Amino acid sequence: MAKSIDVSDLDIYYGDFLAVEGVTIPIAARSVTAFIGPSGCGKSTFLRSLNRMHEVIRGARVDGKVLIDGQDLYADDMDPVNVRRLIGMVFQRPNPFPTMSIAENVLAGQRLNSKRMKKKEADDIVERSLRSAGLWNEVKDRLDRPGSGLSGGQQQRLCIARAIATQPEVLLMDEPCSALDPISTSIIEDLIHELKTDYTIVIVTHNMQQAARVSDTTAFFNLAGVGQPGRLIEHGDTSMMFSNPEDPATEAYIQGRFG
Repeated sequence: MAKSIDVSDLDIYYGDFLAVEGVTIPIAARSVTAFIGPSGCGKSTFLRSLNRMHEVIRGARVDGKVLIDGQDLYADDMDPVNVRRLIGMVFQRPNPFPTMSIAENVLAGQRLNSKRMKKKEADDIVERSLRSAGLWNEVKDRLDRPGSGLSGGQQQRLCIARAIATQPEVLLMDEPCSALDPISTSIIEDLIHELKTDYTIVIVTHNMQQAARVSDTTAFFNLAGVGQPGRLIEHGDTSMMFSNPEDPATEAYIQGRFG
């Protein structure tokens, strides 16, 4: 079941460098929240902190809290691997495993969790996940072929299918359409609308039109200058953020005057 996230006073460090400072934001269940802002403002770093993916970089740490339905994701007894099972991620560029078939790509997360499955169960997971990702009808007759042989848009939907095969509660997307053509982008955006009925979705995008089209809530990040930490400037209902933001910097960014 999709769950809400509550972030309070979150600082993100890489060693001694403060990359993101003082973020407090609620993220509603079964909704799409878009993070926007200029390059280097910390929005992708913050996104990755929501499932502790930033910790793959040595020296990364946080102060503050990230709660998912009241459970602290950074509690001492919380395993980061379990966090990433709860909160899946789709990256900027499609990254299917090149030596795996389409079906095995979908099942990769299950295999990583050392879950033994009967063939019928595995087949059901593959079909359910590919249907949810809007890809089943295009690949159902070639499930044994390499996932890397698909088009870029199909590969990204395969990565989405792989992410949701483990049935996470939250789905993070870091610029999922930046490497795709307009038709594939439209398909992914339609898919995001469909997926939010079952998942809490958080997306980073540099495309203002995309943020306006797909999100229910928009959060604007910015930084005071090079070497300064990124900060959350404001967040709110997407229609309000794009028509009547509170901060002049938000309006300037949305209108393309910087960034």
